[in-house]
Amino acid sequence: MTDTITIRRPDDWHVHLRDGEMLQLVAPYTARQFARAIVMPNLVPPVTTVEQASAYRDRIVAAAGEGFTPLMTCYLTDKASGDELARGHAERVWVAAKLYPAGATTNSDSGVTDIRNIWAALERMQAIGMPLLVHGEVTSHDVDVFDREAVFIDRVLASLVHDFPDLKVVFEHITTKQAAQFVADAPANVGATITPQHLMLNRNALFQGGLRPHAYCLPVVKREEHRLAVRAAAVSGNPKFFLGTDSAPHVVGAKESSCGCAGLFNAPFAIEAYAQVFDEDGALDRLEAFASLNGPAFYGLPINDELMTLVRGGEIVPDRIGEVVPYGAGSAFGWRIQD
Repeated sequence: MTDTITIRRPDDWHVHLRDGEMLQLVAPYTARQFARAIVMPNLVPPVTTVEQASAYRDRIVAAAGEGFTPLMTCYLTDKASGDELARGHAERVWVAAKLYPAGATTNSDSGVTDIRNIWAALERMQAIGMPLLVHGEVTSHDVDVFDREAVFIDRVLASLVHDFPDLKVVFEHITTKQAAQFVADAPANVGATITPQHLMLNRNALFQGGLRPHAYCLPVVKREEHRLAVRAAAVSGNPKFFLGTDSAPHVVGAKESSCGCAGLFNAPFAIEAYAQVFDEDGALDRLEAFASLNGPAFYGLPINDELMTLVRGGEIVPDRIGEVVPYGAGSAFGWRIQD
């Protein structure tokens, strides 16, 4: 049994850094672990122009400090402009665009109401090699919240991948056995990110001893059979699967309320949580690929030169960081970053 593991410094291919005071609080935690991060654009108002993205990037750099590179994304609306997408991509402001089905998650009300409304934008993205990042859930009231990801595959994603065979597509934060199988069977231009919470929690976590708002995220955690399937995909060594924390902080009052917000703040101990999963499954030798190699390969970016060493024996996660409860509060993961 090894007590240390050294990997290339990882990247986070899906993170919410928020803005204002919250950005100042949370950005250093992502920058402590990750060299780069794909930053979600669901601010209020959403990031839909090149100028907004460039200004937001500057604010992130100022908050995170040196040595961290934010990779910006465009929030797609029904009126998404192919010209604006191409301009931002050519100017190296946007690396990708994000599809939020309207109403699917936090600050998604301005999202896409029908995939056909952005067909022209997707054609332009395919032509210029700009990846599409997908929050893969339908929002129809007749679909059970635990089935929304699987239904999205059938109603939207399968035809999208078929109709745009050269478009790079990232199925974000997958949570079901259907999603894991779809990505595994799809062409090489389809990948997926996986969060630590969807590797570690099933839906019982929402109701243990009462309603647990700090285990509530979207997509919601699923049955144990789905957790096991997603976990198997993560540790499999398949290059289509890579690290994306979906770290999404909210203050305590927004989580512990009559209508609590979705999202888990896992950035402070993210790589430690992933390391615990891979260790438990006897796959520590595959952690570096999942955390540090597969994502850059998919996006066509260089891997990081810097190394990170993890040592066995984690530290206790604090109960609060500012006014945010971090994922794993009060417990310890099995690993820690060596100073």
